[in-house]
Amino acid sequence: MSNGPQDHGDVPMTPGSMSDGSMNMSSMDMVMHMSFYWGKDAIILFSGWPKDSLGMYILAFLFVFVLAVAVEVLSVSPKLKLGSNAIVGAISEASVYAVRMVLAYMVMLAVMSFNLGIFIAAVAGHAIGLFFVKARALANSNRGMCCVFSWSFVVDVTIRA
Repeated sequence: MSNGPQDHGDVPMTPGSMSDGSMNMSSMDMVMHMSFYWGKDAIILFSGWPKDSLGMYILAFLFVFVLAVAVEVLSVSPKLKLGSNAIVGAISEASVYAVRMVLAYMVMLAVMSFNLGIFIAAVAGHAIGLFFVKARALANSNRGMCCVFSWSFVVDVTIRA
C-alpha cells in the first residue's frame, strides 16, 4: 500500500503555496526532498534552476564547487600591517568576512537541496580550496626557510674563512 511520495521522504509542494497562504494547486508541482537523492532533476538556490537540463545541472555543480573553493581561499585574508590605517584595515577585513559568509551560506543552502551531486561538489570544493590554501602557505614557509638556510650557510662559511 503506497501513500504517494511520502514513502520516499518527498513532500509535494506547489510553488506559491507558502507565499500567499493559499493551497491552490498549479500546473507546476515541485518536490521537496527530505533525504539525499541522486539525479539531475533538482532545484538549487533558485526556483526553476537547474530544472531538468543536464547542462544546467553541470553548471550548478561547478558553481557550488567554485563557491566552496572561494570560501576556503577567503578564509586566509591578509592581516593588518603595522603602520596602516586601522579603520581602513578593519573595514576591509570585515568586508572580506562578509563576502565569505555570503558564499558559505550559499553553499549551505545549495547542500540543503539534498542532491548528492551538489553535496559532493561542496565537499570537494572545500577540500580543494583548503589544499590550495595549505599548499600556498607551505610554499611560502619553504621559500622563507630556504633563504634562511642558504643565508646561514653563507654566514657560516664567511666566518670560518
